[in-house]
Amino acid sequence: MDHNIAGKVVVITGASSGLGAATVRYLSAEGAKVVFGARRIEHLKRLARDLGLEEGAAVQTDVADPEQVRVLVNTAVERYGRVDVLLNNAGLMPLSPLQRTRIDDWNRMIDVNFRGVLYGIAAALPHMIGQRSGHIINVSSVAGHKVQQGNAVYAATKTAVRVISEGLRQEVKPYNIRTTIISPGAIESELAKSVTEADLAKHVAEMHEKIAIPAQSFARMVAFAISQPGEIDVNEILFRPTAQEL
Repeated sequence: MDHNIAGKVVVITGASSGLGAATVRYLSAEGAKVVFGARRIEHLKRLARDLGLEEGAAVQTDVADPEQVRVLVNTAVERYGRVDVLLNNAGLMPLSPLQRTRIDDWNRMIDVNFRGVLYGIAAALPHMIGQRSGHIINVSSVAGHKVQQGNAVYAATKTAVRVISEGLRQEVKPYNIRTTIISPGAIESELAKSVTEADLAKHVAEMHEKIAIPAQSFARMVAFAISQPGEIDVNEILFRPTAQEL
């Protein structure tokens, strides 16, 4: 159904569950050569076995460490000779009001949601410039468009992803590189479980239980952006459950 995907070398972060794992499954079924990373290596190995992939396609990766991200991208280049798509998907969401001063949670979000995206760009961009082609897909959020009480720092990191992505879009035009921002709403994933404040965790869990849509919906958005002809650059996709108000 999706064209222009088969044979492409795709690197995905945050692939041990949720959106990342669903995208590994979807793109593999469409014929992509997928190399994927996350911190939980056993989850990655299980995913590789389920899909009949070599375990070498699964690379333990903490996106807060630029060297680990570099190794993930280089693994794809060493296995297949190139990297066509990077999906910067890893993220977490320990929401809290600013007045609770959860500084450790703030730093974790900055390290993973923002710095992790920069490290992915730093790892993949030299290869894509060298091959004069590529596609970098960065995951923002509805929160990157709308700030609510309790999500200020999370929203700030996701807004930063959009800003970096737009700057990247302008810079890479001479190298035939495409860029996409995908901003999902409530999707079935483990992201809600990263909320550490009990009152906010209860609210987020109840909201997701009522309206969250399957993780494959995100994978289809990724596939849509990748599958477009080379002269089409889908720069931003914002989507949410039909029932989601904000």
